Amino acid sequence: MTKKSYFLVPLAVLLLAGCNPFRTETYVDGLAMPLKEASTDSLLFDISLEYVVKGLEPQVMEAINSSILTVAFDMEEGTPTTVEETATRYRETLVDQYFTENEGIVAPAGMATWVDDLEGTFSDAYKGWRNYHLAYFSFRGGIHGVQTVTALVFDTGTGALLTEADLFAPGFEKPLSGLLYNRIVENLNKDDASLPDLVEQDWVGPNGNFSVGADGVEWFFQPYEIGAYALGVVTATLSWEELKPYLL
Repeated sequence: MTKKSYFLVPLAVLLLAGCNPFRTETYVDGLAMPLKEASTDSLLFDISLEYVVKGLEPQVMEAINSSILTVAFDMEEGTPTTVEETATRYRETLVDQYFTENEGIVAPAGMATWVDDLEGTFSDAYKGWRNYHLAYFSFRGGIHGVQTVTALVFDTGTGALLTEADLFAPGFEKPLSGLLYNRIVENLNKDDASLPDLVEQDWVGPNGNFSVGADGVEWFFQPYEIGAYALGVVTATLSWEELKPYLL
């Protein structure tokens, strides 16, 4: 199969300035590839992935960047590779999938368009931890795409990912589930009194997808994870004071 010509955004590296010794670079890449000549359907791919390059011990930076790649591209843990190599391989695989799955398809205009948009950024630091967020939007035709947010918390001393078991004493799941459900209902009710009815209480609980900060711990729940798609990405923050009885 002959691939059609496409527009490829040049690789760009952005060095964040400032006096903070923690330095990062951002890998940026993208393409817009039509399914066929004069087609309104295209593969739209954009990636912006921040990774650490300075300010921590080399083995710590390697561990952090490896975890970012593993989660962002759904790789097997321990796979040694660079950001550019991994992103390029992902893009090439995506292109092959797009043309393979849509070759010869007969559908209304726009129904064979795919969108794959990934953005990974470091956010605030808290104590010895550094937060990282991966925002991903995927559209493969149909009624709607799916937006997800994945939060990672890194120990800046070791590069290890922080887990709930590192924060909370055994048996934390049940009480935190109740606190999270109440906070979610409270938040949703402020926007629309009908939204809490879309939440399945039994599906709510600490899910490992969280960030930490001065205000407490914020959990993220993906579309469909705790209820109907209409809820979108749901967040809930519990303060350190609320969490105090369950902390290690």
